[in-house]
Amino acid sequence: MRIASLQPSISIILDCLGRLDLLVACTRYCLDQVPALRDRVSAGKLAVIHDSWSTTSAELLALRPDLVLASVPYRNESLAAILKAGCPVLALAPHSLADIEQDIRLIAAVAGAPAQGEQLITDLRDAVNQMRRYTADLPRRPRVYCEEWGKPLIHSQLWVRELVEAAGGQFLGEPGTVTTPEAVAAADPDVILAAWCGAGDRVPLEKLAARPGWQDLRAVREGRLYCIPDELLNTPAPTLVDGLRAIAAALHPEVFGTSGTVRALNRNRSVTVRV
Repeated sequence: MRIASLQPSISIILDCLGRLDLLVACTRYCLDQVPALRDRVSAGKLAVIHDSWSTTSAELLALRPDLVLASVPYRNESLAAILKAGCPVLALAPHSLADIEQDIRLIAAVAGAPAQGEQLITDLRDAVNQMRRYTADLPRRPRVYCEEWGKPLIHSQLWVRELVEAAGGQFLGEPGTVTTPEAVAAADPDVILAAWCGAGDRVPLEKLAARPGWQDLRAVREGRLYCIPDELLNTPAPTLVDGLRAIAAALHPEVFGTSGTVRALNRNRSVTVRV
């Protein structure tokens, strides 16, 4: 099996399965999240290609993959062109943690590692359930606005809502939908978590705090406006466990001491804090 991975989530899952040897191509974003792939690139065993939005059938056909694996976000036109060129494509579009479990199971089957896949699913499920049990009796469940993108403002995905709820919070708004600064201001969240797609940990918190009506928000006044690295919340892979721990630390710093690293707005300036 020769696999071309068009998203980091695919490469992360294959890494967790111990089957990076199946990859013949991946994106540069995969290299950032799975450093072990860099050695394969240096050895000439792995090609670096464009992602699900901009890859072309020409660059894929030259690599002769048996299967092209893509996951959200992707551009339908790109995948349609690849299919038309004769490349087999498996495109994943998870929404919930249950969907992500099913995708892990599917990739594990393709990779010939079903037992390892079931173990990954068990580990992910156990981590979430353990967090739910740990936070079930906390006296306060802060109201949380999670932002996946800033222009326009977009609520984070359903699986992020599930993580927030497991971490002892209340998710405000409808996952994956567009909102406005005014709507967020009217909700007056206790905590704001920003994880912009593709931005890493570089969300400009000062600019968020300066949005109309946000200066008086409880979260901004109390310095509870956080940036969580994009890859911890927006990548549908087992690494979401790290995102869960980061969320829990941001929501309940008095309970979770050193479970992750987030960047927080400290009144009028942005500082890096460990929570």
